[in-house]
Amino acid sequence: MTFYELRLSSLLLPFQGITRHLPSFQGMRQSRIGKRRPATACGWALVLLLLGSTPSPVGADDWPQFRGPNCSGLSAGTAPLPVQFSAQTARWKVDLGDGIGCPIVVSGRVFVSAMVDDHTIGLFAFDAEDGHPLWKRTWPTGPLPEIHKTNSHCSTTPAADDERVYFYFSTLGMRAVDAKTGGDVWHQEMPTPFFVFKWGPGMSPVLHEDTLYFCQDDDLHPAMYAFRKTNGELLWKDDRSAMAVNYSHPVVCKTDRGPEIVVAGTRQLIGYDPTTGERLWHADTLLRNIKTTPVSLDGVIYISLQSSGIANQWLATADRSETGNNDGKLTKAEMQAFVGEQQIPAAFYRKTFDRGDVNGDGFLEGEELDKAFLDPTNFAGARYDAEAPADEFVMAIRGGGRGDVTKTHVLWKHPTRHTDHIVSPLISDNRMLLIKAGGIASMFETRGGTAVRTASRIRNPGDYFASPIRGDGKIYVAGENGVVVVLADSPSLEVLARNQMDDSLVATPAIADGHLFVRTRSQLICVGD
Repeated sequence: MTFYELRLSSLLLPFQGITRHLPSFQGMRQSRIGKRRPATACGWALVLLLLGSTPSPVGADDWPQFRGPNCSGLSAGTAPLPVQFSAQTARWKVDLGDGIGCPIVVSGRVFVSAMVDDHTIGLFAFDAEDGHPLWKRTWPTGPLPEIHKTNSHCSTTPAADDERVYFYFSTLGMRAVDAKTGGDVWHQEMPTPFFVFKWGPGMSPVLHEDTLYFCQDDDLHPAMYAFRKTNGELLWKDDRSAMAVNYSHPVVCKTDRGPEIVVAGTRQLIGYDPTTGERLWHADTLLRNIKTTPVSLDGVIYISLQSSGIANQWLATADRSETGNNDGKLTKAEMQAFVGEQQIPAAFYRKTFDRGDVNGDGFLEGEELDKAFLDPTNFAGARYDAEAPADEFVMAIRGGGRGDVTKTHVLWKHPTRHTDHIVSPLISDNRMLLIKAGGIASMFETRGGTAVRTASRIRNPGDYFASPIRGDGKIYVAGENGVVVVLADSPSLEVLARNQMDDSLVATPAIADGHLFVRTRSQLICVGD
């Protein structure tokens, strides 16, 4: 075989795995991954033209990971997006098992996960144009601990490029499969995370160039990982044992000194060297834990966060629950009774309770609670106060610094009462939009963080877990009650429509090619012309 024949076969290879799903040559579906016409002179000329070009691994209109490009919630597409829609008028929909991991879209393929049954996790690929199933992978999970009812064991979002899909599950570690066939590419075992509060896993892998990044700040093995995306080689790992449980995803900050991988955690926002994992800088600006993901645009990282403190949470749950005695003190027995059947590892007690029980009386009380649940090198936020409300902030930090940048690179930081502890901010047109429980929207300008408008409701009260996303001048906000509110991307936040999807919405939707992909607790739904 000649060089040109080899090159041509490699170019056509992606189509071979697609066309075998098609019913006939004459009945080809017209989609980004399935277009095929008779080989005219023009068609072969196009193929020959491609011989001199290298295809991009991710298209401009793709949604390759949690919350899309750089976890920002911003679609780069220009196709019109729908305003009014419903589960009944969907372009297509497919039934899935339970899950709250978000859908992603790359090269005309939708990837999403679901619990096939109580002890089997599935990863699915569908044609984005018509929902036709392309492949399905399943793995036995082994025993799984109890988790909070709002969460799901299927809670993480895959990441993908044109060649591979990268998927994490708590008991399976990190896996990469072929994007076209679902076949195994590589597998990395990882420590099974432990969450004493039963929150369960919620972190997802993110891609930057040739590296897959993953942060897992759990109660026993908090760490940041970097894998070579082609073969799963561990390039570097950063021990984050000073962190409490956090759920904030890594984002890329592009600076004059080069790109940085920025990760939020207990007390600190940290900028890493993408290649070596060196901690380039840190800003001591955060609180005890963070579940929101920052947004990085033009070298600035924008953050909204809310935290009532881990010590307060322990008293509010274990001591003041039906298994506690409400005496303002915490014992190991109360902790274990609250957790229930899940056995608390001895290593967790050594890391927390034993460290905090300074006088050795078997109780955690007052400042001992802080000592127990915050690393002595990494105290964050205000000290324990049983009556104190949650701390809430919005802030902007400039990347590109070195060392401690707390006093040099924090552009602004303002207390507020309008953040949510789970919903991440949306940055669009020099405005920061926040959505909190109750369907309350607030907006700040990004130059100095001053309020653009007073907080107001978006006509859909209830709980919110999905983060807002933007495309085609519209903002989509998915509520836990199954309603997707469409807002105008303007200071007025005009409500354009309220759309019922007939099922609980916890996952953040995806945008690609003029379509909105909505993952309910039980279905994947595509709407759009």
